[in-house]
Amino acid sequence: MQRATNDLPGSWLAETRGLRRSMRIVQWLSFACIFLLTPATAHMQINSQTMSNPSPRPTGTLLPAVNRLPDANDQMEMRDQKAKQQNFVAANAERKKQIADDSAKLLKLANDLKAEIDKTSKDTLSLNVIRKADEIERLAHSVKEKMKLTVGGS
Repeated sequence: MQRATNDLPGSWLAETRGLRRSMRIVQWLSFACIFLLTPATAHMQINSQTMSNPSPRPTGTLLPAVNRLPDANDQMEMRDQKAKQQNFVAANAERKKQIADDSAKLLKLANDLKAEIDKTSKDTLSLNVIRKADEIERLAHSVKEKMKLTVGGS
């Protein structure tokens, strides 16, 4: 007597495993949909309630601090902060201009020093060359310090 292939215990077991696997997938997808859609529907319900039933603001209460107009002290502080910021911007612009001017002067001095060194012999250095080298060193140090300095507020 022959059995049908569906009656075999092995195929029944494989069929049951496949069914379980597909059930797990369906359960997981339904859980994910519920988990993702619940906050959205709750948010929509809250919005619909606030839109349909806006609560009037009582007339006797003060406006929140965020919405109030600045008083004289606040206006004075804002003007002071704005003036400080403008001073910082002007000081930084001046510092950048000084750095650019000093850098151009440094480049000119370095080129002059190179030209004078090329004119002299390799064994002798003139006093003028040493003075220019000292001036270049001082100017380079000054430029470096100005670059470190940042004028600015918080």
